[in-house]
Amino acid sequence: MSGPGALVLVATPIGNLGDLSPRAVEALRDADAICCEDTRRTGRLLDHAGIARRMPLLVVNDHTEATRIGEVLQRLARGERVAVVTDAGMPGVSDPGERLVRATIAAGHPVAVVPGPSAAITALVASGLPTGRFAFEGFLPRKGSGRAERLEALRTERRTIVLYEAPHRLARTLADLAGVLGADRSAVLARELTKLHEELVRGPLGELVRWAEAAEPRGEFVVVVEGAPEAEEASDDEVRAALRAALDRGLSTRDAAAEAADALGVSKRRAYALATTSSPPSPPSPPSPRRPLRPH
Repeated sequence: MSGPGALVLVATPIGNLGDLSPRAVEALRDADAICCEDTRRTGRLLDHAGIARRMPLLVVNDHTEATRIGEVLQRLARGERVAVVTDAGMPGVSDPGERLVRATIAAGHPVAVVPGPSAAITALVASGLPTGRFAFEGFLPRKGSGRAERLEALRTERRTIVLYEAPHRLARTLADLAGVLGADRSAVLARELTKLHEELVRGPLGELVRWAEAAEPRGEFVVVVEGAPEAEEASDDEVRAALRAALDRGLSTRDAAAEAADALGVSKRRAYALATTSSPPSPPSPPSPRRPLRPH
């Protein structure tokens, strides 16, 4: 094959085979090799698209991706086009592909993308929660300090949170989220997206914990959680109290305003204005001693 080789990331359906785009079919048909998680599943996808399996299917999963990099780079150096697919959705997003992309770029070969279905985006836009800003967390660490630290970081995350979870860990993850973020935080569970039995379950995290414990859930889940509420701004009295404490320790007005602003999350301009317009009165000076009366 003449011309430069390229790594082509191809999004595949997350459930409904009808979502396989014409561009994706073309990219798979033109590929000299296809990296995939499961050759049987990808084989069925090729059969559905009417693509003859003349190209080799290279198994690239969590365990083999690193060892496949050398072979893929050799193929790219020969001018081949290597497609990358996963079992569902976009490669490289909580799925194999990320390391292949980095290695391909480092070796100077082009990377192309055929966009398409994404479970995270599908669940987000169907959730009814704010979509303007969101944080994609993938799968949380399963245990240990890494899980605790990630959950604590999400406690004050103001963007909508999107994460993936396996059915047998769903109830525990929801319970952990409810314990850290609050049982009243709104959330949505999405499963079987784009399929006949697509399901979205909405409610506070506390209620979703009880649902997961009783439902014996099946299938991979996308969990969408409302972001943390905006913190209430400190009142003038609270700012004045912080200023008074700083001034009593001997700080200058400017330094006291900066300290109060950082501590309470208010603007330095506001803190300084309160410091200069309503500073605590200085204690009265002790009276000067009276002069003794002199006899006339």
